[in-house]
Amino acid sequence: MAEIRGVLTAMVTPFHEDGGLDEAACRRLARHLVENGSHGLVLSGTTGESPTLSDDEKLALFRAVREELADEATLVLGTGSNDTLHTVELTKISAEAGADAALVVTPYYNKPNRDGLIAHYEAVSEVGIPIVLYNIPSRTGLNMAPDLLAELARLPNVVAVKQANDDELGPIEGLDILAGNDGVFGRTIEFGGAGGILVSSHLVGPQMREMWEAGQGGDLERLRQIDAELRPVYEATTVAGPATIAVKAALDMLGLIESDALRLPLVPATEEQRAAIRPALEGAGILAAAG
Repeated sequence: MAEIRGVLTAMVTPFHEDGGLDEAACRRLARHLVENGSHGLVLSGTTGESPTLSDDEKLALFRAVREELADEATLVLGTGSNDTLHTVELTKISAEAGADAALVVTPYYNKPNRDGLIAHYEAVSEVGIPIVLYNIPSRTGLNMAPDLLAELARLPNVVAVKQANDDELGPIEGLDILAGNDGVFGRTIEFGGAGGILVSSHLVGPQMREMWEAGQGGDLERLRQIDAELRPVYEATTVAGPATIAVKAALDMLGLIESDALRLPLVPATEEQRAAIRPALEGAGILAAAG
């Protein structure tokens, strides 16, 4: 079983200008990320615009990246939805395609009760692939409290949680904890968590990898120093709302993707938003200061 630990980048999904999936750019970006700090990648997650990717596109994205990287990195595929049958079927197909794990978000909009959540994850866990729960109440309107996460940890194949509720971030017996927000990556490492599913690692992957390694080596002073230095980058990813917008703009500014195209209802960063992103990239030393 592949380790779901360390710096896992929630990769954006590159598109052509016409909105079509750019598989060649996906391969290049995946290669760049793995060569610049990422232990693994999460594909077709929130940052990867999963709500506007078809199942066929999610699988095409995964297969392209797997072919590019082979077994060099852990690959987690987002398969969650608010439809249990759909989630189970996509998770099965992902397992057959060779995904190392599935990221399964809490069902949004229909907001099941506790018994419904347990039944949902029980059905998905029976597929047999490692399952990473995804708790992000700010997007789903539904929170899984620590006691519920501990109960879900007893299901077969449920191995970790991407915890995007910073207020309830902490150890859970039987469950690996992955930071769901960049700003708590350091805190997660400090209490012995498994790492993080991150977006700033698109831009400062080597530094975030150094944070992880410092934490594993017990050098908390160095971990905290890097974390403090990266705060402007974390903040820059939020200037346009969803991180996908700012990250694609930054990658475009750095020449790492050929287009910052997104699919509606997301739209590219404005010039004002790009101007707000630039100083963080300059300050991190990854973009030359404007003349």
